This record gives sequence, C-alpha cells and structure tokens, in this order.
Amino acid sequence: MKPTVFLKTAIASFTALTIAGLAQAQTIDLRVMETTDIHMNLVDYDYYGDKQSNSVGLSRVASLITQARSEVKNSVLVDNGDLLQGTPLGDYMAKGRVLRFGEIHPAYKAMNLLNYDVGNIGNHEFNFGLDFLAKSLYGANFPYVSSNVYVDDGDDNADNDQPYFQPYLIKEKKVVDSEGTEQTVKVGYIGFTPPQIMNWDKDNLTGKIIAKDIVASAKKYVPEMKAKGADVIIAIPHSGMYNDPHKTGEEHASYHLAKVEGIDAILFGHSHRVFPGDKTIGAYEGVDSEKGTVFGIPATMPGFWGSHLGVIDLTLEPNGDGWKVQDGTASVRAIYRREGRDKLPLVEADERINEAVRHEHEGTLEYMRRKVGVTTSDINSFFALVQDDPSIQIVNNAQIWYTKNIVRGTSYDNMPILSAAAPFKAGGRGGADYFTDVPKGDIALKNVSDLYIYPNDLKVVQLTGSQVVEWLERAAGQFNQIDPNSSAKQELINSTFPTYNYDVLDGVEYKIDVTQPNRYDEKGVLMAANHRIKNVTYMGKPIDLKQDFLVVTNNYRAGGGGKFPGLDGSTVVIHAPDKNRDVVANYLLTQNTIDPKADQNWSFADTFGKASVSFKTSPKAKAVAPDSMTFIEVGEDGFAEFTLN
Repeated sequence: MKPTVFLKTAIASFTALTIAGLAQAQTIDLRVMETTDIHMNLVDYDYYGDKQSNSVGLSRVASLITQARSEVKNSVLVDNGDLLQGTPLGDYMAKGRVLRFGEIHPAYKAMNLLNYDVGNIGNHEFNFGLDFLAKSLYGANFPYVSSNVYVDDGDDNADNDQPYFQPYLIKEKKVVDSEGTEQTVKVGYIGFTPPQIMNWDKDNLTGKIIAKDIVASAKKYVPEMKAKGADVIIAIPHSGMYNDPHKTGEEHASYHLAKVEGIDAILFGHSHRVFPGDKTIGAYEGVDSEKGTVFGIPATMPGFWGSHLGVIDLTLEPNGDGWKVQDGTASVRAIYRREGRDKLPLVEADERINEAVRHEHEGTLEYMRRKVGVTTSDINSFFALVQDDPSIQIVNNAQIWYTKNIVRGTSYDNMPILSAAAPFKAGGRGGADYFTDVPKGDIALKNVSDLYIYPNDLKVVQLTGSQVVEWLERAAGQFNQIDPNSSAKQELINSTFPTYNYDVLDGVEYKIDVTQPNRYDEKGVLMAANHRIKNVTYMGKPIDLKQDFLVVTNNYRAGGGGKFPGLDGSTVVIHAPDKNRDVVANYLLTQNTIDPKADQNWSFADTFGKASVSFKTSPKAKAVAPDSMTFIEVGEDGFAEFTLN
C-alpha cells in the first residue's frame, strides 16, 4: 500500500470513529413522568372511612416523583387530569367551602410544590362548571393544554372554530447530554379529553364549548407542532385504551392515537388501569408489555387516586439542528403492595404535600362529619352484586321521593316512576376495602358521600317498558355465564364489568337468569337474541312493553355513559336542578330516622342447577352473611370468597 493511500485510509477511519464518538456523546436521556386520575386524593387519607390510607394520595406519589427525578439528569412531569373532583375534599371546595377568585385551590397548593411542567384537562374537570374550572386553574403555576375542546360560536362553521384551551405547547427544556454538555430540547405537549363531556356535563357546557374527535385533533395539530420545531411530541390523552375499530368521537382513543405519525410518547388515563401491567391491553396487537410500547410508541397509564407514577424513558439523538427520539421504554411505580388483606406502603408520604393542604383537609373533615339523620341498622354494600341491597335501596327511594315532588302538577304527574342506582363501592379495582360500610346510628354527610360518591346531576328519562327491560339486560353484563350442569366452582361476578354500570331498577320486579349468555357485549352492542331478564312485572302484573315510564338516573347514564340502549341524551325529559347526592342527603334529613331494608324487587332465577357459584366481597361480610351464603376463605388479594347456597 502506498503511503498516501495508507494516510487517507487512516484519516478516514479516524474521522469516522470521531463522528461516531461525537454522535454517541450527544445522546440525551429524557425521563417523562405522569400522574393521572388523582381525583382529589391529595393526602393519604380515606375520607369515607375517616382514616389514614396507604393506598391513595398525591402526597405518596410525590415521594416516588422525588426518587425518580434523583435517578436521572433530565426529567419532566405531567398531570393528565381528573384532578379536581372525586373525594369530599373536591366537593368541599366546590360546594361547601366554595373557592373564590384569586384563591389557590388546594390541588395546586400541593402540585405547585412538585414542579409540574404541564397539565391536561380530564372529563371530571367540567363537573363543577367552567367558572369553577377557571377559578381553579388560576392557581396552577404550570400551563394546561387540551386540543379537542373549542368555543361554541354557534355558526356551524368548523373552519373558524377557536380552541377553548391552549391546544398544545412547545417548551424549551435545558438538558444535559451523556457527556455532561448542556443542550436545549424542544418538548411538545398536546392534550385531549373525551368528547363525551358534551353529554356527561351537558347542563354545564351546552352553548359554551364543543368537543371534537381525539384522533382527528391529533392529526390536525401534531404536524403543526413538528413544523414549529418540536423535537419530542408527548400526547396526553385523558382517554383509555381499547382495540376496537376507530370510530369518530370515541371515548377511548389512545390505541389509535399511537398510530398517528409524529407522536413520540403517550401518557394516557381515564379508565383507571395500570399500563404496563394490564393483561387485556397487553394482549392487543402491536402492544409490547415488557417494553411498555404500543405500535412502538412508549406509553403508560399509572392507575388512579395516586396509586402509581408513570415513567417513560426516552433516548434522543441528533437530527439536523435538533433532536429526535431514537428509543423509549415505559414502566409504572406503585405506592403500595398487597400482602394478603394488607396494603403495605412502598413509600412514605411527602409531608410537604399534606401540610400544604392541611387547612382544607381539616375543613373537609368537619364538613363531612355533620349529622343528617339516623339509621336503625348497618348499611353496607357487601352483597350488592348478589342480592337486593339496602345501600342501593336508599338511593332509589330518595330519587323516587324527589321525582314525585318535582313532577306534581306537571304533564308527567300520573306517569309511573322507576329509579336506577348502582353500587358505586363494591370492591373491584378499588380493592377489598372499597365497600360502603355505614354503622347503625347517626348518619353524617360523609356517609351520604359513601352511598353516592359522584357529584352527578339528577336526570329523568322517558322510556317504554321494552326499553326498561333492555336497560336491565345491559346491566346484567355484571355476571359471568354459569353452566348449571357443571358442579365445578364458577365465579359469578364479571370482574371486568364496572360495578357502577350494574344498575338496579326499583319500581319493577324481575329475575336474572345467569345461565343465559349476555345479550350485550362489553361495549353495549347487541350480540344475542336471548334474554337474561325474566318475569318482569310492574304493580304485580307483567310489564306492558309499550307503556311509558319515567326513570330517574344521573347525567352520566342519561347521556350515554356505559353504552346502555335507549340512553344517549335524547330521552331526557327532566333536567333536575339538584345533584343525586344532594337528593339523598335531603331525603335523609326529611326522614330523620330510617330503617334500611331492601324491598327484594330482584333476585337470581332458580336455574343454577348443580353449579357451585362463588363471589368475592369484603372480609367484613363474614360477620353479617345470611344463611344463603357460605364463607370459603380470604384470598391473597384480600377479598373474602363465598358461595351461594
């Protein structure tokens, strides 16, 4: 080889190695952390049980945030909404203590200590109206984004619609690369909320805002963010993840959002799941649960009530004058672990957070301890999914009492009135402690909130008898199909069916035949010609399928929540001025003393055959179980297992 050739080869090799070394040196690691669905669980306290809790609270997540930050050089922190509603503390600030303009909402007294970079608007942020939302957001020292909510200008021209919130934000983030050199990365954040807010909070929002499709909004704004120089685009959908074919205006759009070109990470929420970790999501096409990616995009959903912190770790590499995401992984970190019946803390609370909201916390406790009535026996929801239950009966009695008063003298005065209510606290994802449990004696406001945990608005719909039966059929999805010819133990309760969708309708009598397959699938789509609901009667006679009924419910159900047939907002005939929970409280005040007994208007059809049917409930149920049930054991998950005799 000639010297010149050797020299050129050496120089070329040295140059290639140098460039490769520089490229490697310029790699940036960026950690993205997410909280979501805090629902005003700011402190580690169970307001309904009136006791400290190891399993909830932003104050405990705060310790995870501090730990996760300390492990890396570069990080950002995002909240994904459903923050301002959920516990009595949220109600106290909206309806009891009442937040005033210029005051700092306790949520932000807490969150401002944690240096959030951005927040997204969840659907429950709208529960108390736009004025309250504006007063609350005033206190945040970090910006908010939401790309699919627009001002309702009333002109039916989509081309000139103006965003109600800042649709997205691009922030310059000072970071340190792997060689210790300071760099600047342009991080883009884009938020989304379920379009269903227009049904769920219709009274608060009609004529003021409109909500559009999540995926379409992403396709509109993500290219714009790229054009403005965003190196990294983080999508923050307050939206769950299901793999159904995409439909315009869908509530759970995160799966399809992962297919939108240009998105580098997804921080999702709303459906109170944990990802990576959720087995259902993990089985979807394109999902890698170990790496925490969906179609190659790192994604996380960190549970609810402060149960987890979501963590995404991105690796960035040079891209022209900027940067691009080269790889990424996602994970979640829990604040507690379950050991048998116990929830053992994995972190201690950050007392800065608890102290920051102590005044409002103590005011909430005082507010919630006010007496509203007396009960002559215990009220609990231990058996609400397997027999007619006093905790639901009280709500239905209150709703019928209220509606009879408001229809008096109107065109609806002589129409039959039914009432629908569900067991909001019946275990499930909330765990073995998540049951209504009110001891006999004085009933306080906290107990009313225990009976009815959501600040829903009362609605009355008008339906035919046939539609009433279909409502019950949809609710019967709470149960697995039982094989009456098998003596093997069979689980009765479908754990994937939310208990808040198990409506019990009072005013009619009926039986449920769980040996029949479900008439509706989990999405509310009719899939079978059979019926589970049998022997439906009204006033002792078979229900007239053509007769009109008034059914008392809430804004969520009346507006289409849960995908019940006949309930899409169009059948509402009375928009009551009161909330369901206030109706229950006022009912108890007027009754003073109540004797809570279920009227046994529903039961299972006698078709179990030789099947051994089991269900899970609170361990406390052992002390009060009727003879029709046999206690088996308390499992590792903390739930007590029973069989129906």
